[in-house]
Amino acid sequence: MGTVLGAMRNVRWHELQHAYGSASQVPGVLSRIAWGDAPTSDEALSDLERWISTPPVFDSTAATVPFLWELAATDTVRDRAGVLALLATILAAGNAEHPAWTRAAHDAVAAGRASAARLAAAPDTPEAGGPSGPSPARTVRAAATRLLAAIDRHACPACAGPSPHAAQVH
Repeated sequence: MGTVLGAMRNVRWHELQHAYGSASQVPGVLSRIAWGDAPTSDEALSDLERWISTPPVFDSTAATVPFLWELAATDTVRDRAGVLALLATILAAGNAEHPAWTRAAHDAVAAGRASAARLAAAPDTPEAGGPSGPSPARTVRAAATRLLAAIDRHACPACAGPSPHAAQVH
């Protein structure tokens, strides 16, 4: 069995770009989301959102999405609902100058639909949210339900028509 985020080493991050330049820092940020304390994880999630999804998506966005799905499905990640919200943001974002990046990012989010469905259907845990709010499991379930709905109703110009991969088959 592999470790969480173990496949990150197989991505050539230094060849990809985000909003502020090289995506070589993305693995470190994903690691801080996975294992950081609350302030560290929150800051890393915010950084990643600025770098890969707002306003446009970048070539690094599609490479990052599978790792976001992995984090969303890992119980020990502190803000799984925030990770799911970032996936929804990516699905809503685009890049008019690079429609292929948009399509790749949206396809990567849609590829995790089964994970969203599992998270949306997860049973409530015995922990209670108490006076501070709903339980973390309930928050993840709600975020997964919203993302699942967004995936199911997704339509954008970059994603209209056949997949670019289908066009390559002769």
